[in-house]
Amino acid sequence: MAYPLFDSIRLSLYHGSGNLREYVGFANYVELFTGGELAVRYWGALSNTSVFFLIHMLVQNVAGVIFATILTNRKMRGRKLYQTIIFVPTTFAVLVTGYLWRLLLNPIWSQELWSTIGLPSLAQPWLGMESTALLFVALVSCWQWIGIPTMMFVAALLGINDDIYEAADIEGANGWQVFWHIKFPLIMPIVGIVTILTFVNNFNAFDIVYAMQTANGAPAYSTDLIGTLFYRVGIAGQHPVAIPNSGMGATIATVTFVMLAAVSLFILNKTRTKG
Repeated sequence: MAYPLFDSIRLSLYHGSGNLREYVGFANYVELFTGGELAVRYWGALSNTSVFFLIHMLVQNVAGVIFATILTNRKMRGRKLYQTIIFVPTTFAVLVTGYLWRLLLNPIWSQELWSTIGLPSLAQPWLGMESTALLFVALVSCWQWIGIPTMMFVAALLGINDDIYEAADIEGANGWQVFWHIKFPLIMPIVGIVTILTFVNNFNAFDIVYAMQTANGAPAYSTDLIGTLFYRVGIAGQHPVAIPNSGMGATIATVTFVMLAAVSLFILNKTRTKG
C-alpha cells in the first residue's frame, strides 16, 4: 500500500500521461486550486461531496442510532427479522440499486405507482433538477448502506453492562435520560469510527453517482463528486479531447488523501474514550 501511495504523490508532480509526461513541480496543485475551469469543477465537486457527507451524517447515521436503540430493546419481538430487513440493501450491487431507484424516480415510469398510493405529486423528475438531484442520490446511498452503522451501533449498545441500566433505573432515570447520559457517551468511540468510515467512503464515492447520473455529474455538474471528477480527469479524460491526465488525477488523489487523513485523525481524537 505504501509504494502506490508515494508513487501517486510523485506522479502528481508531472503533467500528462505516458511518454508525454513532463515534470512540472507543484504546478498541478496551483492549477487545481486556481486554474480556470478545472478549479471551478474541483471546488464544485468538493462542495457537493461535503453536502453528500453531511446528508449521510444527518440521515444515515442518526437513523442508524435510532434503529439500533429500538433493536436493542429486549422486550421487542422480532428483533432479528428487523435487523435482517435493515441490512439486506447492503447486499445489493450498487449498479443494480442505482438503476432501480433511477426508474422509481423517473416520473414516466413511476407516475402510475405514485398515483396508486395516492401521492401523484411525487412523480417529479427529481434526478433531472439541479436543486434536488444530489439530495436524492445521497438518500438512495443512505438507504442502501444504513444497515452497516445500525449493526455497529447495535453491537456497541449490547456491550454496555446491564448493571449500569439497573443503577439508572433505581435512580429514576427515564428512557431519554438513559440514552443521553449513559448510552450515547459509552458508544462515542463507535460514533467516531462510523463518522470516519462515512467520511472516507463519501469522499471516495463514485459508483452510486455513476449508476444514477453518469460520471459527468448530471445535471450541470450538480451531482459531481471528487470521485467522478478524478475519474474524468485521470482515467477517462475530459471532453472533447478525452485524453486522460494521470498527473492531475494523482494531484486530486493526493489532496484528497491528505484531507481524509487530517480530518480522520481529528475525529478520532475528539471521539476516543478519555482516561
